[in-house]
Amino acid sequence: MTAYAIVTLTLDDPDTFSRYRSLAGPAMATHKAEPLAVSPEAQVIEGEGPAPDVTVILTFPDRDHARAWINDPEIAGVHALRRASGTSRIILM
Repeated sequence: MTAYAIVTLTLDDPDTFSRYRSLAGPAMATHKAEPLAVSPEAQVIEGEGPAPDVTVILTFPDRDHARAWINDPEIAGVHALRRASGTSRIILM
């Protein structure tokens, strides 16, 4: 069954994020992840706190593919770049 992940990023280092973006696509393709939607203009319409700088909805063939993507030691460096660019949060639905 298709799985979805919501990724939110609040950036502190746009240059590092730019490096991450150049590597993220191939890293996601390894685990059949595809971006369903990407927005640099998310808006909080209910609740407290600021909106993230970047919000992404990813699709995976299933939850196992999503967990394999986040835990793959071969792309750990790509995830490290994302984390170094600011605060990220990934929620598997």
